[in-house]
Amino acid sequence: MERADELALLMTLEMGKPVAESRAEIVYGAEFLRWFSEEAVRIDGRYTVAPSGKGRLLVMRQPVGPCLLITPWNFPMAMGTRKIGPAVAAGCTMVLKPAQLTPLSSLALASILTEAGLPPGVLNVVTSSKAGPTIGPIIADPRTRKLSFTGSTEVGKQLAAQASDKLLRVSMELGGNAPFIVFDDADLDAAVEGAVIAKMRNTGEACTAANRFHVQESVAEEFAARMADRLGAMKIGRGTDPGVEIGPLISRSQRDQVSELVDDAVGRGANVMVGGHSDREAAGYFYPPTVLTGVPQEARVLREEIFGPVAPIVPFGSDDEAIAAANDTEYGLVAYLFTTNLGRAFRVSEALETGMVGLNQGLVSNPAAPFGGVKQSGYGREGGREGISEYLNVKYLAMNVGG
Repeated sequence: MERADELALLMTLEMGKPVAESRAEIVYGAEFLRWFSEEAVRIDGRYTVAPSGKGRLLVMRQPVGPCLLITPWNFPMAMGTRKIGPAVAAGCTMVLKPAQLTPLSSLALASILTEAGLPPGVLNVVTSSKAGPTIGPIIADPRTRKLSFTGSTEVGKQLAAQASDKLLRVSMELGGNAPFIVFDDADLDAAVEGAVIAKMRNTGEACTAANRFHVQESVAEEFAARMADRLGAMKIGRGTDPGVEIGPLISRSQRDQVSELVDDAVGRGANVMVGGHSDREAAGYFYPPTVLTGVPQEARVLREEIFGPVAPIVPFGSDDEAIAAANDTEYGLVAYLFTTNLGRAFRVSEALETGMVGLNQGLVSNPAAPFGGVKQSGYGREGGREGISEYLNVKYLAMNVGG
C-alpha cells in the first residue's frame, strides 16, 4: 500500500489530478494486469473435421509480434497497463511511448514490472520531447507488427495513415463527445450523482467525460439547478492539498481552449449558472466547474470535445429528439442514459451510435469489459475477452489424415 501511495503522489505531481483520483487509477490499472493474467490461460483455438470428412481443420491463435503502444497523459498508469497487460498475456514484446507530459509515471510502471519479473527486452519505454521523430521510425521498422494508440482523432488519423504503408494491425481509441441523456422518469438523485462522476472525473479531461447533457424538458430546470449546486461546491486546488476535488487542467493552452468554448456559448446566448470564468493571469491552469443552460445548437461547446469541467445542458421533448441530438456528432465512444423505464432503456441504448453505453451509471470503464468506440472515436477494443484478441493472429492448419 505504501508503494501505491508513492505512485499516486508521483502521478499527481506530474499531471495534477487529486491524489485520491491517482490512488483510484492505480487500483484500476492493476486490475488490467490481474484480468489479463487470467486471460493468458484462455487463449484457445478449435479442432474440427472437414466437411468432406477427409481432413482436419485446426485453428490456433498466436502473438501478433512486436507492438508499439502510445499512451496519453490523462491516465498514464491505467492506459499503460490497459495495453501492456494484453500484450504480455498474448506473448508480444513492446515499445511503450508515453506522452511527453507524463513520462515519469510510465517509467515507474516499467520499473515495477521489471521488479515483478518481466524479462528484459519485453517492455521498452522510449521517452522523447517530440513524438514524430521517435514514432515514425518505429512504425516503419520491419519488425513492428502492431500499433495501439490512445489520443486525439486528429493524431490517430495521421498514425493510421503511417501504419497503412506496412498494413500493421492497428487499434485506435480516439476522441469523444459523449451525450448524457436524462429522461423525465429518471431518479434525479442518481442522475445528478452519475453526471458529476461522468463529467468531473479527472477535471473533465477524459475521452469518456460527459460532454453535453440532454435533459427532458419537464426536469431540465431542476436537473440544472442541482448540477450547479454540486459543481459549485467542489473544492478547487492543487492535487496534493487535502479535500481537493478539482485540480488544474494540464496546460495553459487547454485552460484557454475551455475558456474560449464557454465564451463562444455565452456570446451566442447561453446562461452561466455557476463558474464560467477564469483569471488567465493567475498562477496555475485552473478553470472553475461550470454549468451552462440555454445553449444554442450552433455553439461550439456542443460540437467539440471540451476536455474540461464544463456542463452544457440542453432540453429535449421526445425520445426521438433525444436520440437524434445524441447521435448528432462525428464521434461515437460512449453515451450515458438515465431512465427507470426498461423498454425505453433498451430502445434508446440500441439506437445510440456509440461503442459503449452507461445505463443509470456515470462510469463505464472496467477491465472485464471491451472499451472502445465507433465512427471517428476509433476501432478495436481494450479490456474484456475482446482485448487480448487485438494482440493475436489467427492461424489455420489444414491436416490430411489419410484414409
